Amino acid sequence: MDKLTIKSIREFYLNKLIKSRKSDFPLPQLKEKMGVLKRQKKLLTKEIDEFIISAAENKFPLREEKLKLYNKPSSIGKIGKAQGISQTVDKLAQKNLELWQLEDQSRRTDVPLEYIGKVKRKIDLANQQRNDLIDRIDELFEKEVRK
Repeated sequence: MDKLTIKSIREFYLNKLIKSRKSDFPLPQLKEKMGVLKRQKKLLTKEIDEFIISAAENKFPLREEKLKLYNKPSSIGKIGKAQGISQTVDKLAQKNLELWQLEDQSRRTDVPLEYIGKVKRKIDLANQQRNDLIDRIDELFEKEVRK
């Protein structure tokens, strides 16, 4: 689901580039990339649907134990409470959009390095929240499927 939200964000920005015609890339190349993206989204959607069906049939474990230990424990789990899978996926999409915008800011060349450093810290926190949302989706999904 995370990949699908990212591809949707990419599609939004690619459409924006195509419509504005203000890009460093030629229009045919942008349209070609859009075609690739649409094919990827179609395959990914099918993969997600098949995964859900297989998960409901208990064909494999839904989650593995997390082994990451690179963030401070105090920064983990700061995502608020979500009422269900759909709401959590929506929060994930919003977090991915926030990350996309922060990454754009971090590539700016017209600002001092101090500014870039502050943006990178925001990216670290947003990435932790994104990971926490993915974990929450997994947890909620497993709870629903294994009822």
